[in-house]
Amino acid sequence: MTTGLAGKTAVVTGTAHGIGAAIAEALRGAGAVVHGVDKDTADLTNADAVRALFAGLGGADILVNNAGGVCGQVGRPLEEVTDRDWHDVVDANLTSAFLCTRAVVTAMKARRWGRIVTISSAAGLGVSKTGIQAYASAKAGQIGFTRQMADEVGPFGITVNCIAPGFILSNPPTQKQWQGYGADGQQQLLQGIALRRLGRPADIANGVRFFAAGESSWVTGQTIAIDGGHAAL
Repeated sequence: MTTGLAGKTAVVTGTAHGIGAAIAEALRGAGAVVHGVDKDTADLTNADAVRALFAGLGGADILVNNAGGVCGQVGRPLEEVTDRDWHDVVDANLTSAFLCTRAVVTAMKARRWGRIVTISSAAGLGVSKTGIQAYASAKAGQIGFTRQMADEVGPFGITVNCIAPGFILSNPPTQKQWQGYGADGQQQLLQGIALRRLGRPADIANGVRFFAAGESSWVTGQTIAIDGGHAAL
């Protein structure tokens, strides 16, 4: 059982649905005051908007960088990918994590306590099933950013960790992706998962709750694949 988070303030990005909504619910259940942020709240790829957002919230003890996604794109040959396509996805995933993390670290250092968790993807550990080059690159970048920040802010009592989810049926894009596999493709995907089921948003939220809790105070710089055992096969 993880230690409660009463008295802690958490900011979770990308809470409109799916994984982000489940993370917000889990942290509230542990006692934290949770501020959910989605694209209607603030443009997390804009430095001024991020500064204003966190200034208005008064900072955070816990930051979960969950915002991102494929921005409506589909896989195409690299020569067909425009500059805008690339930057849209990299900014939504990696730049947003950088800006939000930068916005919270000063106050965390002053308190000498903080928890930063970034939601990457199995695409950051291997090859993206979407075939979107920018997505795989941004998700791998989040993992590298996690390691670097863990080394930088560890002396201040701040932990920085990362979760790389497997296939989570969590929102309209993943529902569309799942349907696109067809019956044979769906069965093949399930056969590649040791537990033989798709992930649920709550599976990822449980990992975030662990990283935010007191029991994980000596865990930092880590990326855990929560994927039902897909990486083990």
